[in-house]
Amino acid sequence: MSKYQAVVSVLMFVFFWKNSVDGQVNFVAQTIDADVDIGYGLAIGDVDGDGDPDIMLADKQQFIWYRNPDWKPFVFAQNLTERDNVCLAARDIDGDGLVEIAVGGQWNPGETMDAEASGSVHFLQRPKDPTQEWKPIKLHHEPTVHRMRWIKTEDTFQLVVLPLHGRGNRGGSGAGVRVYAYQVPAQYSDSWQLQLVDSSMHVTHNLDVFEVKGEEVLVIGGKEGAKFFRWNNGTWIEMKDEQITDMGFGEIRKGKDFLAGVQPFHGETLAVYPSTKQRIVLTSTLKQGHALACADLLSLGFDQVVVGWRNENEDGDVGIKVHIPETSAYDQWKDYWIDQNGMACEDLKVVDLDGDDRLDIIAAGRSSHNLKIYWNKN
Repeated sequence: MSKYQAVVSVLMFVFFWKNSVDGQVNFVAQTIDADVDIGYGLAIGDVDGDGDPDIMLADKQQFIWYRNPDWKPFVFAQNLTERDNVCLAARDIDGDGLVEIAVGGQWNPGETMDAEASGSVHFLQRPKDPTQEWKPIKLHHEPTVHRMRWIKTEDTFQLVVLPLHGRGNRGGSGAGVRVYAYQVPAQYSDSWQLQLVDSSMHVTHNLDVFEVKGEEVLVIGGKEGAKFFRWNNGTWIEMKDEQITDMGFGEIRKGKDFLAGVQPFHGETLAVYPSTKQRIVLTSTLKQGHALACADLLSLGFDQVVVGWRNENEDGDVGIKVHIPETSAYDQWKDYWIDQNGMACEDLKVVDLDGDDRLDIIAAGRSSHNLKIYWNKN
């Protein structure tokens, strides 16, 4: 690209941004559950086969799905473990248009050795009527199971399960976290074979799956930074040229042209990386940053970053903001409130819920005990 072309590109970016955003964003909040216990995690997908994306929630002792569009709740699993649930992953892995669901529980981050007292993984086999409870199939697990994602590898899917700590860890030190990928068997009740993805990281708080040239790639955020992995010829390979090591990650998401992260673990800083060697801080005013998404919510042609935090910051605020880049170099950003003090955000997702080609935001609140949809009216 010539210098002239670069200048024109930047000017067009700024002109388009200023005329599209015009100083405000418009999301209309709807509370669909005001009695959430904790709201550990969210997933989105078609549960009942009507073609509309439903909302799934990992709450303290129940896994609940909310039916689109009336948002009636249905408990599909409960009391699987003595301690709290903590995560879930939902995706159509067999091509029938319906999501398959895996869940994690027995949340006990202080117990890093005893797998009976800490961690669980279950695959939930759907009944004919998805409004009834689903059959849990217990799978292998490491202690401190914390997050999970389905990832497509060639012509099949695997479930990647991420513990928070390695076995026997104290203070985030000791053995590395054993991240396993679970191979889906022909029959869900058969044995699920495991393959080790990585065991080099510590305090691995979250992960993301994204596509590169038709191939899905895994990124894991933890104490050491961010590491990327791909499936190649029957094994998991670390993409060493892509790793980021300058700062630890708590939340991590891949946008179109950058990687976004809440830093460090449960941190106060939101940063983006247009490249592995370039870190740009958007804000350091979070408190217990715990939710993150990258998407083009405003139909600008480039991604924005949505971030949520769960404790009051120094200004006494808690909630969700959207950060919008002002330059094509992603070195200047402007932020707008989505929810100021009405959402102590534990997790959030971005998806078009009503088919209007505009991405909506779904968020679960910990101390605010709520589940909200923010309808995109931009």
